[in-house]
Amino acid sequence: MTAFHAADRPAPEQAEQARAALTALRHEVAKAVVGQDETVTGMVVALLCRGHVLMEGVPGVAKTLLVRAVSTALSLDHKRIQFTPDLMPGDVTGSLVYDSRTARFEFHEGPVFTNLFLADEINRTPPKTQAALLEAMEERQVTVAGEPAALPDPFVVAATQNPVEYEGTYPLPEAQLDRFLLKLVVALPERGHEVDMLGRHARGFDPGDLDAAGLRPVAGAEDLR
Repeated sequence: MTAFHAADRPAPEQAEQARAALTALRHEVAKAVVGQDETVTGMVVALLCRGHVLMEGVPGVAKTLLVRAVSTALSLDHKRIQFTPDLMPGDVTGSLVYDSRTARFEFHEGPVFTNLFLADEINRTPPKTQAALLEAMEERQVTVAGEPAALPDPFVVAATQNPVEYEGTYPLPEAQLDRFLLKLVVALPERGHEVDMLGRHARGFDPGDLDAAGLRPVAGAEDLR
């Protein structure tokens, strides 16, 4: 057990700054995502603990939008892959490509080289592609031709899956589920939140344009550290 000393505690002003950054983050995300406070909290906990998140919910409950909003508010790089049955491991981690000019193979990084990686409908891809994330999630690196390549810091996987449609899916094995710190069940919004969403769309809200919605970075990787 590691001893905790009073000197390790953050100064009061640092604690207040962290509290203010968390409050500002919630306000920014709320500009795009209505409700889902528990899911936002879970995402922040995962980022602070350097853990990964499995989000389960039916289509249309803003799982993808939430990840994009959090990454924007925290000024983090994010990438998304739609997991499909024909997806190959190299499509996730990257692959060696032959360069005829240098007569050498060069590694081209895949989309997993990012801060917040959204694996959309992760259970729709075969186990060999699911397994491509095992090393990345545990070791935060990708090994290519025996050489490890470090992933950015922070690195968090936010995976989604649909709980009501199992045809054509590949359930995640225990070893893969063990890589996730949290499983967040994203519920359908309440009636009041649905009315609020309809009002926003009537006023021109476009979920594909977060800049127009007024989202701005209010914290960053250093604040998370």
